[in-house]
Amino acid sequence: MDYTIETHSLRKIYKRKIVVNDVSIHVKKGEIYGFVGPNGAGKSTLMKMLLNLIPSDSGEIVIFDKKSVKDDFEMLKRIGSIIENPYFYDKLTARENLDLHCEYMGYYTKNHIGDVLKCVGLLNDADKKVSQYSLGMKQRLAISRAILTKPELLILDEPINALDPEGIREMRELFLKLNIDYGTTILISSHILSEVEQIANTIGIIQNGKLIQEISMSDIHKYQTDYIKAEVDHTELAACILEQELGIEDFKIISENCIEIYSLKKNVKEISAAFVQNGIGINGIGRRKTSLEDYFFQITETKTGENP
Repeated sequence: MDYTIETHSLRKIYKRKIVVNDVSIHVKKGEIYGFVGPNGAGKSTLMKMLLNLIPSDSGEIVIFDKKSVKDDFEMLKRIGSIIENPYFYDKLTARENLDLHCEYMGYYTKNHIGDVLKCVGLLNDADKKVSQYSLGMKQRLAISRAILTKPELLILDEPINALDPEGIREMRELFLKLNIDYGTTILISSHILSEVEQIANTIGIIQNGKLIQEISMSDIHKYQTDYIKAEVDHTELAACILEQELGIEDFKIISENCIEIYSLKKNVKEISAAFVQNGIGINGIGRRKTSLEDYFFQITETKTGENP
């Protein structure tokens, strides 16, 4: 298998706490790899180790079929990145910031600056000082800097933070274009699982510093099933109606006002009628399909339940 990134038993310890615990990830060349997990799970720490921003305590990193070593600047020139909060020279314009980045990276095709600013929707604001930029505009500028030198690999930590829905859609299309048209390999973390689901080929799920699972989106889709979600004012009574009147046993009370029905022997209309006839108030009911978010919580809750 041709991998752009491999880690072998990567570990990082801060103040006696293991924040990355023997993690081995495998990012195939030319794919989009979605790295997902709760805040504090270890995503940003692992990405910093990949970029040599912090050292690992043990384990090995292999990028472009070469073992990563400290100060390997030639390897870093082939990588674009966003890690945590992007920083710029606030008194300089966006164009001047990108010009400086070109100088730093030894990239002399400076006419490309206008192209990337156009790609992220900042061309009309290119000559404004960054101090005048909103948080969302700075995030767009960070993305333009990451793709400026046409890297083979993008490592993006929460790149759509602070973007509005239109901005999120535009960046989704940009990442797909970079991947499909230019073969750029992308490792992306995001807490917006619905966005990861739309672009990723493979998912890596991390929790409490441990990699729980690596799985292709095509395999996740095999687990996806239809179900009925009902928001009612009395879930216990609704459960009784499902079992005793409708003969449905495959359901789960999710919360005080929500119940999910996995057996589809009765349709939405029949279930609604039974609830209404028994005085159960319905705030919403409809057929749904399980998503990456559903799969994520199923996996992480199962693993949490296995812990002593």
